[in-house]
Amino acid sequence: MPEYLAPGVYVEEVSFRAKSIEGVPTSTTGFAGMTRYGPVPYLDGTTWGPSTSEPRLISSFTEYEHVYGGLGQTGYLKHGPDDGSTVDHLDYMAHAARAFFLNGGQRLYISRVFVPRSADTTPDWGIAKLSIPVGNTTATWTARWPGRAGNVYVEAKAVRTKNVAYTSTKAPQNTWGVQAKSATKGSVVEVYAAGATLPKDTDPLGQLYVVDIDTTGRQTFHQGGGPPAALAADSQILLVSLTINVYVDADRIDSYTGLATDDDPGQIMYVGKILQKDNPADENAVVWLNYDPSAAGPYPARLLMEALVGNSGRLAGGHDGVQASPSDIAGQEADPDDAHKKATGLASLGEIDDIAIVAAPNSGGYDDFDTCVQAAEAVIDHAELLKYRIAVVDPPQHSSLTQVRHFRGRFDSKYAALYHPWVEIFDPLQRPTQGAPPRRILLPPSGFVTGIYARSDITRGVYKAPANEVVRGLTKFELNINKARQSVLNPEGINSLRFFEGRGNSVWGARTMSSDPEWKYVNVRRLFIYLEHSIDNATQWAVFEPNNMRLWANITQMVEDFLLVQWRDGALMGAKPEEAYFVRCDRTTMTQNDLDNGRLICLVGVAPTKPAEFVIFRIGQWTAESKVA
Repeated sequence: MPEYLAPGVYVEEVSFRAKSIEGVPTSTTGFAGMTRYGPVPYLDGTTWGPSTSEPRLISSFTEYEHVYGGLGQTGYLKHGPDDGSTVDHLDYMAHAARAFFLNGGQRLYISRVFVPRSADTTPDWGIAKLSIPVGNTTATWTARWPGRAGNVYVEAKAVRTKNVAYTSTKAPQNTWGVQAKSATKGSVVEVYAAGATLPKDTDPLGQLYVVDIDTTGRQTFHQGGGPPAALAADSQILLVSLTINVYVDADRIDSYTGLATDDDPGQIMYVGKILQKDNPADENAVVWLNYDPSAAGPYPARLLMEALVGNSGRLAGGHDGVQASPSDIAGQEADPDDAHKKATGLASLGEIDDIAIVAAPNSGGYDDFDTCVQAAEAVIDHAELLKYRIAVVDPPQHSSLTQVRHFRGRFDSKYAALYHPWVEIFDPLQRPTQGAPPRRILLPPSGFVTGIYARSDITRGVYKAPANEVVRGLTKFELNINKARQSVLNPEGINSLRFFEGRGNSVWGARTMSSDPEWKYVNVRRLFIYLEHSIDNATQWAVFEPNNMRLWANITQMVEDFLLVQWRDGALMGAKPEEAYFVRCDRTTMTQNDLDNGRLICLVGVAPTKPAEFVIFRIGQWTAESKVA
């Protein structure tokens, strides 16, 4: 009760209704695996990479290309002796992301996995660099992330304005001499005599000065650390800025214009700030400038300008590391004692509460069968540990009917589903050539299936089995699964991808990899995940509340209201709510010992709808005199 100490009128807000439960998102997906580029924790020598290395939320494939690279091949080393040779491989992660969005997915987290090469005892993380001499030190263009996609071409150019010189006629500014319009403290200017032909941007730089401004607003022009230069009253002054063009690939050029070359606090467009290591202006910047102006000696602006302009070049040293092992895909938890050692692989996806579907598109691409099994185990273990997500598992590539059954036999999990076979598409990187057949590539099904999961959730709901859904963006499936073959696969919990004449390519199965018949179907497992996670999130307010009948009634009403909405939407069985669910939270669910030990126990039962997997019509002959038994 509030305290009332002084006489007066007191107005209080009270609530006469139970709290509500908001359903959690079910279509948010997480992928873990190797990519061509993008955020990943790494240690370059003794220095950690950019701090923003967590998994990034991607909402379109265009955004994926900008952050993690496009569909180009990766050139990692396979496990074994490091002889320095690389082999190009399909970037399954990029193709899976493309298939995910093509099939209706909308929100995708990517956890990049990168394994450095071993150079003696020092890991080589494949960070591309380009060093440029600047006075007594160097300025180094450095790739923000590992990968040979970081071997970009950086072009630096000086951009001149028109003549900005002026002389004021007002006192006391008329005694200041020639000034420069729009110049701020730290601006770099180029000075020419009256009547001189002004240079073009392609011409070499002339006499450079740095602008200083005193407390009255008067501009002075300096070269080095000496006294201000005395400029003629009729001098021509050109403002000089820097433009950086980063040529990432044939389809992408990142351009940064109007950059300053002095690190004065007034220069908000300082190149070292715009393209800095942590939190740059462009969060998807491919490179950053590693440069310390204080180490360059006097007049750092001029030195940096002269060093950068005309010293364009390609970064070198970037590579794609070593093929990630299943343990690398599983990842490691963040170090609680070192903020720089962040979670990696699937473990980093575990820190994101929104994810409801997980997959590792690289897991089926290993040459060894047992390695594929271990990679699938990593994804399944992750889903089982986190509870509130389901794993979509890829079989090994080129699996026969016998091999995929053998693969399925290695698992028993109600938090995972397996789809077979792999999917064939036209290579999107190959331009069509007259008379030549288009190249075809095989992709793991997880990218397509997770997109269908998301699409089904958005259009129907999580209670709808993600089956009898059209697969988009393919030419055909690697193997033709007919009814007889599926009769073998389906009872074992292997979901088939099939082609039907006149109905296209479809997902034709909705079973988990569980031997427990209670959790046979994917939609039942995901419905319970949705209900449990939603109730979990919405009832956190009840912790430390007085554990009495008032709290019990509030929670009961809250859960019943939520389940009523689910029943009305068709997620639960029953002709009336009493047949669809029950909620009990009273002295019948709790003993005195529970109350004495601070436990509130609420018992919830629901009747989920299960898919009509076998639709049976019984047809027989009938005459008017016959009676139906």
